[in-house]
Amino acid sequence: MKPILYIGCPQPERAAAEKSLAIAGLSIIWADSGGQALNELQRADMPVLVDLSKGVAALQLARELRAQRPGVLLFAVVDERRPDLTAEAVLTGVADVFARPPAARRVVNALEREKNYESRQPARTLEIAGDALYAHSPSMRDVLALISQAAGLKAGVTIRGEEGAGRQVVARAIHAAQRANAAFVSMDCAVHEPEEFETVLFGNTMRSRHGESAAGPVRVSRNSRLHDALGGTLYLQNLPDAPTRVQSRLARLLRDGELTQAETGATLRFDVRMMAGVDAGVDAAVQDGRIRADLFKRLSAIKIDMPPLRSRREDIPALANYFLREICGSRRLPPKALSRPALTLIAALPWHGNAIELHAMLESIVTGLSGGKGIGLEDVLAHTRLDVGSAVSAGGGTLRRARARFESDYIARVLAQHHGRISDAARVLGMRRTNLYRKMRSLQVKTDKRRR
Repeated sequence: MKPILYIGCPQPERAAAEKSLAIAGLSIIWADSGGQALNELQRADMPVLVDLSKGVAALQLARELRAQRPGVLLFAVVDERRPDLTAEAVLTGVADVFARPPAARRVVNALEREKNYESRQPARTLEIAGDALYAHSPSMRDVLALISQAAGLKAGVTIRGEEGAGRQVVARAIHAAQRANAAFVSMDCAVHEPEEFETVLFGNTMRSRHGESAAGPVRVSRNSRLHDALGGTLYLQNLPDAPTRVQSRLARLLRDGELTQAETGATLRFDVRMMAGVDAGVDAAVQDGRIRADLFKRLSAIKIDMPPLRSRREDIPALANYFLREICGSRRLPPKALSRPALTLIAALPWHGNAIELHAMLESIVTGLSGGKGIGLEDVLAHTRLDVGSAVSAGGGTLRRARARFESDYIARVLAQHHGRISDAARVLGMRRTNLYRKMRSLQVKTDKRRR
């Protein structure tokens, strides 16, 4: 059992935490104060979880621990009632932020990621980052509840959302909760020609010794992605682009629950959990026949709507921190930290490309840095387009003008997020209230005086 130091966990939750983490091979050493934690760390180095349920006092403890033991691997645990603490936790230099109570798999994945980071082993890519599902926002807590519900069933799942919003990450989370040791097969219906797609999915069945009748079981070859998925999960993207014949065969598989192995003619149970990632136009695709109604009905027994990143801003700081550590680790660079103004601006941008756009911007920033540990506001501004706030390189204008325009924009956004309350906005922006008033006057930022 590997030890992990857990500071500030409420007493009623300790037994459950011990049981959960023990399954993952972790033993908890409890601490209720900074002094007690430092004494334990003097005896042995170990990762540290700091529970932030006590708010400012817990954050101060985390800062003191970071100052006195800069090499310690530090994680934060945030209460769902205080998602605002996520950004503050990131600014203390934590490696990751977990929602309370911390899930064993998330903790183990984070520890493994940091182990790879320290040894400079290649980091996992965004495509397979199955533990990148951050749920500090209310909308994502609803998604987690649906994931838990779906994991206990065998029915088809449709995950609707924008490109880059995390549809496949949700599918992987359901798969991991139910069939973690089996294969997760992902196929994009838009990347192959129709005949090629059918061959890749079902195998080269036309050349087998046994024919396939319209009434009999669907034939599947051993050298196929469907055969690879037996006992596991098949996740389909861009379903409207799947050929009609392929959709018909998939519908039959789901209806009959069995298949014929092409090479032997043996009948096998179709033990595959099927999921599909779709966008907002899926209903129109069903109505106009691009998606077979019978197939979609079986695929959408459970429906999960994935909110876009701009609708769950509480998740952005932890997700940005995760991506930043992943990028630096894969490039064998020392870890980079986001300044408060930089993190505030990142959380305020619209992110029309969702997590993919956020990852791309952070990768561009890291590539362009000449040195140092910090990423400041200017670094973010230099990779942000001024017209729509899209995370690409700026085109024109001096940095001073760009900074003034974006200071005005993100101050206005933060004020809107806090319903015009100057004190709350000043705290998030890391400014004194009087300085924020002065900055607002100089930038001509206005707010509703009745809401201050």
